[in-house]
Amino acid sequence: MPELPEVETMVRGIKAETEQRIISELEFCPCTRRPIQVSPEPAEFRKRVKNRGIKRVLRFAKRVILELSDSQFIVIEPRMTGLMLVSEPPTTEHRRLCWHLLPVRGRVDSVEFWDRRGLGTVRLLNSDQMDELRNSLGPDALDISVEQWKRQLARTSRPIKVALLDQKLVAGIGNLYASEILHRARISPLRPASQLTFSQIERLAEATDLILNEAIKYEGSTLSDGTYRNALNKDGGYQNEHRVYQKSDTRCSNCDRGTIKRIVQAQRSTFYCPVCQRR
Repeated sequence: MPELPEVETMVRGIKAETEQRIISELEFCPCTRRPIQVSPEPAEFRKRVKNRGIKRVLRFAKRVILELSDSQFIVIEPRMTGLMLVSEPPTTEHRRLCWHLLPVRGRVDSVEFWDRRGLGTVRLLNSDQMDELRNSLGPDALDISVEQWKRQLARTSRPIKVALLDQKLVAGIGNLYASEILHRARISPLRPASQLTFSQIERLAEATDLILNEAIKYEGSTLSDGTYRNALNKDGGYQNEHRVYQKSDTRCSNCDRGTIKRIVQAQRSTFYCPVCQRR
């Protein structure tokens, strides 16, 4: 489930505890559940990061990046159920990797990756590989300009909701926030992306910035399955602000006339108001 707001919250949650710290050891935690994808293999990974400094912690699209002092990059992609934690994990049996840090008074001694379903990935990239990853994705959803939106959407005639999930067009938006953004912008999820008017694109850009920043302020969305937790193993709060996601058959808060409807697009649930988001 983690999308841009949840990953940004993870980054902010571990940043102060890990930047300018030395990795003393990388532990691959014993786990009998579905294994996550790790590259390179554990022994090589451990050798290449041992005694390296963590220069910066940052977000790239839906990924947490630990930039090391020797121009290597640890790229963590949480995917559906992965979490970056500086506290006790939700369960011990789903612990995956733990970066042990040289002790510093008043700061934690480790940060770990936890993943219930084992869909996440952890990769160690050099600078050329990191550049390839950057070039493979579209502009970040929090940095994209209206003109960039216009150029990117002109490239596809797919429904706008489906297009928003394409990370090569715009990076960072997932299923939950795509529905919320389109509802706030009053744009039908069924409208072809290339047919949005300039006025609609402006509304889309404004709604994207507003929704994602609001969600970051509330530290992401923890849904009924309890999957997402912040770096301190606490619930996010933005689920209480959702206007359409998982709210089918309720009154629309935009227009107060329509009823939120659920449809399926590209095998994903879409929630929208047929009245104020007319095609």
